Amino acid sequence: MWASMNYLELKLTKNQASIGSHSGACDSDIKALMKEPSIKRQFKSIDPESIKKELRDQGAWTEEQLNNVEDNQERILWIACGNIMDGI
Repeated sequence: MWASMNYLELKLTKNQASIGSHSGACDSDIKALMKEPSIKRQFKSIDPESIKKELRDQGAWTEEQLNNVEDNQERILWIACGNIMDGI
């Protein structure tokens, strides 16, 4: 399943999306998903500036917060999981 955004796309399975989007805190689940080879490969090919632009458009983080590439990848993965689950 694809999570298409303005500046990037992520491909996740339904199971991966459900792991990363559920009630309660998702932080540890997102960190675990970030270690999956299929997700790691995708982030290697996505320009960190594209992620930053996407998150900036969301308006939920300060410029200072958006300077951390790893945090941004986790944020965008969480958003992607939520987008997929909302569409199911």
